[in-house]
Amino acid sequence: MPRKINCGVRYDEEYDAYEDYDNDYDVEENVENKQETVRPGRWRCSICTYDNEEGMSACDICGVLRNPPVDVVSNGYNKAVDALCKEYEVSLLAKSLFASLTRRTPKKAVLFPKSDDHVKEEGQTFQMIGNFPGHIVKLHNNHYHINIDPFKFDVPSPDDLVSNGMRSSSVASKGSLTVPSVSNEKKDVAVKIQARSKMSDGSSILVPKVKKDTVKESLSSLSEDKAQTSTSSLTNMSSSVKHGQSTSVNARRAKSIAQYNPESWMLLDHSEERLTQLNLAIVGHVDSGKSTLSGRLLHLLGRVSQKEMHKYEKDAKLQGKGSFAYAWALDESAEERERGITMTVAVAYFDTNKYHVVVLDSPGHKDFVPNMISGATQADAAILVIDASLGSFEAGMDTVGGQTREHAQLVRSFGVDQIIVAVNKMDVVQYSKKRFDFIKQQVGRFLRSIGFRDSFMSWVPLSAIENQNLVAPASDARLMAWYEGSYLLDAIDSLQPPKRDFSKPLLLPICDVVKSNSLGQVFACGKLEAGAIRSGSKVLAMPSGDIGTVRSLERDSKACPIARAGDNVAVSLQGIDANRVVAGGVLCHPDFPVVVAAHLELKVLVLDAITTPILIGFQMELHIHHAKEAARVVRISSLLDSKTGKVTKKAPRCLTARESAVLEVALNGAVCVEEFANSRALGRVFLRSSGRTIAVGIVTRIIDRQES
Repeated sequence: MPRKINCGVRYDEEYDAYEDYDNDYDVEENVENKQETVRPGRWRCSICTYDNEEGMSACDICGVLRNPPVDVVSNGYNKAVDALCKEYEVSLLAKSLFASLTRRTPKKAVLFPKSDDHVKEEGQTFQMIGNFPGHIVKLHNNHYHINIDPFKFDVPSPDDLVSNGMRSSSVASKGSLTVPSVSNEKKDVAVKIQARSKMSDGSSILVPKVKKDTVKESLSSLSEDKAQTSTSSLTNMSSSVKHGQSTSVNARRAKSIAQYNPESWMLLDHSEERLTQLNLAIVGHVDSGKSTLSGRLLHLLGRVSQKEMHKYEKDAKLQGKGSFAYAWALDESAEERERGITMTVAVAYFDTNKYHVVVLDSPGHKDFVPNMISGATQADAAILVIDASLGSFEAGMDTVGGQTREHAQLVRSFGVDQIIVAVNKMDVVQYSKKRFDFIKQQVGRFLRSIGFRDSFMSWVPLSAIENQNLVAPASDARLMAWYEGSYLLDAIDSLQPPKRDFSKPLLLPICDVVKSNSLGQVFACGKLEAGAIRSGSKVLAMPSGDIGTVRSLERDSKACPIARAGDNVAVSLQGIDANRVVAGGVLCHPDFPVVVAAHLELKVLVLDAITTPILIGFQMELHIHHAKEAARVVRISSLLDSKTGKVTKKAPRCLTARESAVLEVALNGAVCVEEFANSRALGRVFLRSSGRTIAVGIVTRIIDRQES
């Protein structure tokens, strides 16, 4: 429906009431309309047939003068209107829109005086002061073609597009709509309507506030196919804005890892005299003596001084916990010391003849398994500590609450294939060989069932509290009588060195973030899974997509110029908002960003700890590297044979214990992830529910990729 146009570029909303004009009149109504007479005191406009008051000199709707000196074009509609309206400049638009209404009786074009000082004539081109010049033809001719170019927004507002787009109606007939690319800050968008005819000359006119990318060939409605295209486009724009998509990250996505060419400084320099780093996770059931064993090793190897050890012993005796003195070397918080349990993963360091060992002392209590997953996922090898005392070993191997079983399954799913089984507290059972053999038989059978090989398993009986078989062979005659194997430190040196990805792009999952508001810096801590980094390097923080500069590096609490794959480092960043660097995120190469997704296909193994079958819609918690997110099963694709991996059944109704399957999960929020084939560190997942780990698996396919 037509509206008044002010100055050629803005609609006047005063006449919205006329949008309800009904254009569908039949022939009988047209005959009756032709017989209507003008009421007294009014005159009828020859263009729009509106009855105006007698005192008005121009039509209130279209602005046509009542009695102008007119040159009437007698050749019907074969010629164009030759001038603009004196007052409202819209005789062309009014004529083109109202001419299609069959009940309108006047069928004469109106030409306005050339002497009008508002109009300037230059050949056949007319220009209004403050208006845009254009050659005028009628737009409703059926010989014109439509070429539609969609809007392109830098940062579009879908709500604005929808609300304004739905209001646009009956703007033009068969002309072409060309929309320039404009900024989202501009609210008044000019749309250029171009009409092409068989004549040698064409014309154009500017129409404002049309925020729609399709126009129907008729004046009254939009065509279905164009409307569907627009709806799809708006939906995509809404999704893009919701997830904060970045075109720069999307452009970098095109690069493949195969195109990456590492610089010479990134590769390992064999001339450097430096021990190979080994990340060693200490895991096991609660109260099995993990922290005491770790503290004793640190003290014996000189990492904890005698003065510090004396202080720990004194403080522990004052609280009536003298046996916890060595554990306090790692359990430093007041709550951990008061409760007598480890709650977070403690990190410490010591050197052997072959390795620089990073100790990851993990909590054993079932309430802190998520912390254990977040910290111990960095492990290259593991020490499984088992309490040899009667009742404690059996509790750890219990299928319901035993953390020995759960921790062993978790470290295997971390990719750890080398494990040392340290049977602790042998002094409690009088260094009994029979007890040791029983534990070795029970635990060995379980470890083999979850994928550990005998050649990568070591068994060491010891007593941390009595310093037996730790850094030197046992001195107790009861143990020496039947055990001739290696001691614990020797078993650590016998582990195979881990493989490192020095030649791949930078990949550092963020374990922890430390912010310094006074210095305006942020420290991202974690293990370098691939690539190398040095001071001055540019890094991309995901999932935020912000780029920062490495100011300094710390390895083992000491400044270092370069860090490579396998190193545990603290990276000081500058030029980036501290709130945009989060634990569970990833620092990566700016040209090779990791994927951010919320819909994944997983290949999982259901564990014995599950109490209810997994059905579609099952709610759980997904852990991946240092991130965790609520998830829901949306599809169970197939059951797999646990030995061969072949599909045995498609679309099963549920999953039960010890079953392997392929399923799809939808996350409440997006996480940094890669397919397991591309990155093992970012492709392993752990599913937990009701305080238990119910399944472990890998990411086989990323279904819904989201740009950051």
